Amino acid sequence: MRRLGTGIGWRPEIADAVASMPGVDWVEVVAENVCPGHLPEALVRLRERGVTVVPHGVSLGLGGAERPDAGRLAALAERVAALGAPLVTEHIAFVRAGGPLTASPPLEAGHLLPVPRTRDALDVLCENVRIAQDALPVPLAVENIAALFSWPGEELTEGQFLYELAERTGVRLLIDVANLHTNHVNRGEDPARALAELPVEAIAYVHVAGGYERDGVWHDSHAHPVPDPVLDILTDLATRVAPPGVLLERDDNFPEPAELARELSRIRATVDAAAKRTSRRHDTSASAPGDDARRSVAVLARPEAHPEARPEARQRVGVAQTAVLSALVAGTPVPEGFDRVRMGVQARALAAKRASVVAKVAPELPRILGEGYREAFLGYARSRPMRGGYRQDALDFAGQLLKTGRPTDTRARRRLRLWWLDRIGPTPRGGAARLLRRARGALAER
Repeated sequence: MRRLGTGIGWRPEIADAVASMPGVDWVEVVAENVCPGHLPEALVRLRERGVTVVPHGVSLGLGGAERPDAGRLAALAERVAALGAPLVTEHIAFVRAGGPLTASPPLEAGHLLPVPRTRDALDVLCENVRIAQDALPVPLAVENIAALFSWPGEELTEGQFLYELAERTGVRLLIDVANLHTNHVNRGEDPARALAELPVEAIAYVHVAGGYERDGVWHDSHAHPVPDPVLDILTDLATRVAPPGVLLERDDNFPEPAELARELSRIRATVDAAAKRTSRRHDTSASAPGDDARRSVAVLARPEAHPEARPEARQRVGVAQTAVLSALVAGTPVPEGFDRVRMGVQARALAAKRASVVAKVAPELPRILGEGYREAFLGYARSRPMRGGYRQDALDFAGQLLKTGRPTDTRARRRLRLWWLDRIGPTPRGGAARLLRRARGALAER
């Protein structure tokens, strides 16, 4: 596996800081946020300097009941080529449910949700990973995710689930130590046990991130400093294997560049210190590698062939995931066996994320609606699932407000109506576009 070193998640808001930050060996970029034909100039300059760029996908839904969408795979492969990436990463999660498989309306989560650690779900995931591997031009690594709730009736631990996934597909692993901490707080899972059960030689690189705890629930925010317990898990991992790469994720609430640099240095120092302790221990021990180490090497040396997931397995997984997602985004009853309080926390978190992302992709909406934007959006999202991504969500939200006579301020309602009319259909170019905008503006003033 290629050595990457120490890296940071590239975001437009910190592009200048990353460009001048010492000790950045590589960066990771959210694949869906870049256009292959129009890469950000700051990202192009990093590549020209020889900085490795790895695309990190968030929308494939490899853990979903449906097979991966060919169009999404092709788009991800196109980004790999445009960035000259040595590998590509995605998540062990489902992000949508419903549809033809379950004869129900399609649902979008707008977020990464945990798959049940069952044999059915593992069979489906393995086949989906193999489909993705065949479609992508470089090796694939998949990431363990953070979760606010647990599935009842799980048959495998996280470590066992990941071990079998790597054994059956040969896929690499992106281990997020912050997510292991999240699952420790939220689901009582032991990070040390998960690491002990992993095939550590399958690790492509490691994520490190911050979060916060509220009312006994850990929120993996990527908007707070990395806490000591996460660095402790990183230390544990780094004493078991030298990670090929370690990356700091920060998605929001960005600190000053100097603070980011200090956090990156702290992560690097944590890995270096663990490596030194491990080296000293190995120097004083003549014992042979343990059974776990030999077992991990064997796993990657000979991934076994397995049959495709049975149609009935896909259907069972699809029905279960649809029921869960419907409870989270459409207000239907929580399925039997789930913690209703935790499901409520997850539902509110999904709605809050929708509100935040819609505000970013359609910044005119908060400006038009003012302080009432967030409350209005959360009320809208309580029983209306996304039906086509965040931009469509913004249009649907605005349309619903207008349908119900809101906002009550006449001027704000006219502005919202003009914004909505300007975006609900394809827009002609040139003079025709200007004429259409004028016509819509006249309508909005009525």
